[in-house]
Amino acid sequence: MFSHLAVASSLAIGDMLFYAICFIILMWLIKLVAWKPINQMMQDRADKISNDIDSAEKSRDDAAKLAKQRQDALANSRQEATGIVDSAKKQGQQQRDGILAQAQTDAQALKDNAKKDIEQERQDALSSVRNDVADLSIEIASKIIQKELNADDQKALIDSYIEGLGK
Repeated sequence: MFSHLAVASSLAIGDMLFYAICFIILMWLIKLVAWKPINQMMQDRADKISNDIDSAEKSRDDAAKLAKQRQDALANSRQEATGIVDSAKKQGQQQRDGILAQAQTDAQALKDNAKKDIEQERQDALSSVRNDVADLSIEIASKIIQKELNADDQKALIDSYIEGLGK
């Protein structure tokens, strides 16, 4: 009963041995022909991926540096703009103060000149009145000397003098 098993078992061991030898030869041929190119291809791919990762990190770092530079430049330009505006405000205020001071000086000079002119006109008017009074006194005295005046004559003399002043 077990006799067919013994034959089958020796047959199976022989087949297994044949398959094992074929497998070993096949693996040796694959190692000679395909293993080195496949291994090289895998290594090249790993290197490419590593280089791509390094390149991406470098690009990210460069982008971060560039963004930082832009932020710094923006902050500097804002600071410069603020400085320019402040400087313009100060300069405008200084010009305004200068213009106001000059206007006040000019107004005071005009006022002083007007006071001097008024005083000069007043002095001229007083001098003219004095001269007129002196002339009137002389004229009255000369008329009195020519004739003795009564109240009606004196009134007529003053009226004629006033009419003469009006002309």
